[in-house]
Amino acid sequence: MSPANAPNPLKKVSARLFRPSAALGILLLAANPAARPQSQKVAINASVSIVESAQESAPVPRATKDLLGDFTKVFGQAPKLVGTLDEAGPVAILIAQNSNLPAGVDCATATDTEAFAFSIAATGVGPTRRRVVCLTGADMRGTIFAIYEFSQKILGVDPMYLWTDKQPVKRTSVTLPADFAHVYPQPVFKYRGFFPNDEDLLTGWIPTEKGDQTGISLKVWDNIFETTLRLKGNMIVPGTWIFPDDAQVLAASQRGLIVNQHHAIPLGVNVARWPRDVPYNFSTHPEILERAWTNAVAAYKPGEEILLSVGLRGLSDSSYASLDPSVQNNDPLLGKRVSDAIAEQIKIVRAKYPDAQFVTDLWQEGARLMQEGYLRIPSDVSLVWADTGYGDMQDGGKVAAGQGAYFHVAMMNGQANQLSEMVPVAVIQSELGRYIKAGATSYLLVNTSDLRPVAMTTRALMEVAWGGVPADSTDADTAYYKRWATEEFGAKSADALEKIYKEYFAAPSLRTSFGPPGLTSAGNAPPVPVNFSSIPRQDGDNHYHSELRRLILDRLSEGQVAAVPSQSPKWTLPRLMPTPTAQMESAVLKRDIKECEEAQPRWDAVWNHAVEAEKLIDPDRRSYYQAEVLTMITINRESNRALLEIARALQDADAGQTEKAQTETAAALHALDAIQQSMAAAEYGKWKNWYRGDWLTGVYRSRELVQDYQNHLKDPLAKLPAPVSWSGWEAYFHIMQYEGDRSVDVH
Repeated sequence: MSPANAPNPLKKVSARLFRPSAALGILLLAANPAARPQSQKVAINASVSIVESAQESAPVPRATKDLLGDFTKVFGQAPKLVGTLDEAGPVAILIAQNSNLPAGVDCATATDTEAFAFSIAATGVGPTRRRVVCLTGADMRGTIFAIYEFSQKILGVDPMYLWTDKQPVKRTSVTLPADFAHVYPQPVFKYRGFFPNDEDLLTGWIPTEKGDQTGISLKVWDNIFETTLRLKGNMIVPGTWIFPDDAQVLAASQRGLIVNQHHAIPLGVNVARWPRDVPYNFSTHPEILERAWTNAVAAYKPGEEILLSVGLRGLSDSSYASLDPSVQNNDPLLGKRVSDAIAEQIKIVRAKYPDAQFVTDLWQEGARLMQEGYLRIPSDVSLVWADTGYGDMQDGGKVAAGQGAYFHVAMMNGQANQLSEMVPVAVIQSELGRYIKAGATSYLLVNTSDLRPVAMTTRALMEVAWGGVPADSTDADTAYYKRWATEEFGAKSADALEKIYKEYFAAPSLRTSFGPPGLTSAGNAPPVPVNFSSIPRQDGDNHYHSELRRLILDRLSEGQVAAVPSQSPKWTLPRLMPTPTAQMESAVLKRDIKECEEAQPRWDAVWNHAVEAEKLIDPDRRSYYQAEVLTMITINRESNRALLEIARALQDADAGQTEKAQTETAAALHALDAIQQSMAAAEYGKWKNWYRGDWLTGVYRSRELVQDYQNHLKDPLAKLPAPVSWSGWEAYFHIMQYEGDRSVDVH
């Protein structure tokens, strides 16, 4: 293991540590590219030579290989790849980290961490004269970013093409623009990248190869890594409940990414696989946890660049207080335990890696403990505030310089959206703009869940992570929607789609604070909700389906619903869900009917406008329009309708209006069928089986239960479904199945 931003065997020159501020640093140039005359235009085509020295760090050739593929897409064939300028033709593209630049080539350079530069130089005289297009990086990742920026800006390759299916325009040549020479400054956020969390669709899509030692296939992981780098990210959290020696950890490092951990697995201890009959209690058996932390750190491989998460949570993504009676309802003591655990974790790591870098994520109770003043975070740990899944950062206005953000554009919590876009671009720009203004730019992690459903907002957030919010913030979200629509669907669609996106984000009802009593994924009572943000929370695709299934299961089992823990050790026992009272059930039905009735006309209007806009979409982009826009709207529109009809049916059945209830249940089935048909249409080409892994939101499971309820209405003696809530368990059975019976090493 190599500490993040420390000398690394994969890198010839280590990146210098820095703490970016809201203002971009001044870049020093080895030579001023603007001063170089460009008397001749430079044409780029398949006849150019790409020059890359054997001295480049291993991840750089991986990016160069992608560039060769991009050339093939644009020009029909790949250019010649050579190791020196002497081997190149009359026009050469030189890829080089500053320290590897060949002598005598006057390329512009950038000096700050991960910065890069474009310039044009010349070498030789007479018949040996060459035009050299310089793509230079201050360090290994700066060089990688130069490659991908050239591909995007000059070749026209969509940085999200692996998820949007957008192919570049085929050309015979491309002339470099007059303003090609440019120095790209260091990023605004120091650490920035993806967290594919609750990764059910990604797991179910393409099966892993035998021996992959990962839930998501390594081919899909490589697509995720490539996209992260094309968006100039430098960090990845490679899965939810993983071990430090899983295959994708090494694969991420080989791509040049820094590896970080899910906040629930400090130092990489996969607590969802804690061994049976071994105490997990930092109050009474600290030595056991300390051994687990020590062993996790030792499991990282040499050469992997690791940013270590520190903290203390339970044996799932739940509070440590759920397992230690001594700290329950005692925030001062809970804060002390978490603080002491962080101090011990740092001590363990520093003994082996003195230059290690750390972050701690204030998820859920972490924000509360910090707001109350009960956490002690060492100065050498980056403090990271989190949202609750809606972009609603929970710092309560207390964010400060040197801190960071954990931000969701997708969220699986039973209430938000996992299968469709959720967070308006205006929220991304305003909340992260607030952090940039405060100088809280040490870290930005975006929870993308399965990535494809949230491609638009993922790109919006990563653009802010690299370059900050637009200088002109007036209606900046409008500008982004129009640019996205133009690039993905054609210029004729931009005005219409900008309005449709805004209508879409405004269509759901606001989330209310009450509902049927439930349990966490660990089988514990959920924490008392605390909110330190004014950002609105809305009903999402999770909400419609978790609510619909719970209502039907409660009705058919008379409140005897067992919950199978989903993100917990295998030995965690199922528990009976709290039973709602008759008054509570009645109130929930009235609320669901009211909210869904109010929202349905808004959803219908969005749908009608989206269908009308389809004629404006470039013909070759209509398949993606169906997958990205129409399916997104269908999932929410028809899920809202399905919940509305089921709530009405339950209410009418209580009133003895069985036939009416049957009609409403049939309407719910029709709505769910519409969702599944739209999902099937989105599984074109390489996307075959994309929704096979829809285990968490679980549209198919909702349909099964609605069918069971319809059967019950028609025949009270019909077979009943098992009174079990198990969608989360099913998802994590598949996501973690590759781990077998492995458990955390505590010896």
